[in-house]
Amino acid sequence: MTIRVVVADDQELVRSGFALILDVQDDIEVVAEVSDGAQAVEAVRRHRPDVALLDIRMPRMDGIEACRTISAESACRTVILTTFDSDAYVYEALHAGASGFLLKDVRRDDLVHAVRVVAAGDSLLAPSVARRLVEQYTAGGPRRATAPDPRLDVLTGRERETLLLLARGLSNAEIAAELVVSEHTVKTHVGNVLAKLGLRDRIQAVICAYETGLVAPAPPPSGGAPGAGPSPAPARG
Repeated sequence: MTIRVVVADDQELVRSGFALILDVQDDIEVVAEVSDGAQAVEAVRRHRPDVALLDIRMPRMDGIEACRTISAESACRTVILTTFDSDAYVYEALHAGASGFLLKDVRRDDLVHAVRVVAAGDSLLAPSVARRLVEQYTAGGPRRATAPDPRLDVLTGRERETLLLLARGLSNAEIAAELVVSEHTVKTHVGNVLAKLGLRDRIQAVICAYETGLVAPAPPPSGGAPGAGPSPAPARG
């Protein structure tokens, strides 16, 4: 099956470069290239793609608002392109429905991999973006919970353990090893956590764990912004 993609970025060279990388893949077709969020929304309505690749900062309508509209109107999944100086928007974009985040200096193979992962229904965060997201909670932002959150009362003890391990970035195989259960059992626990908490995917589960105070992030390292880090890995469902 061919993955249909819309690419939205106000920088023509960046937009064309991403489109070229994706369009030469046998299983990916770029159906539209646009320069702002409003055009991205219209392109999704017209072409009904599987994935929309959105720059977070665009004129007329930014990537966050475009993501929110696209997520509300269609089954198209969105991947947000960000840079360290715009990471303050990451949390908001996740709540707008983003399924993945990549840095704009992403490697060719990682860009292709991200589109395939998100199109398959999984979620993806570049490790460095995930670290910065955690640092926002560490800094004492208003969204961090200060008392036990009653939302977690619907979870069993094992489901809470699963959510905690999800928030630490463990894969299903790693969670299975930690809990000494099968991967099939872990998938069941993950599904129950998402259903009971009304969450769309594992990315939202990670955010929920920090919001509710289940996870208290460690202090961020000193010495400036972290580097791009290793290649992003899918948050397997």
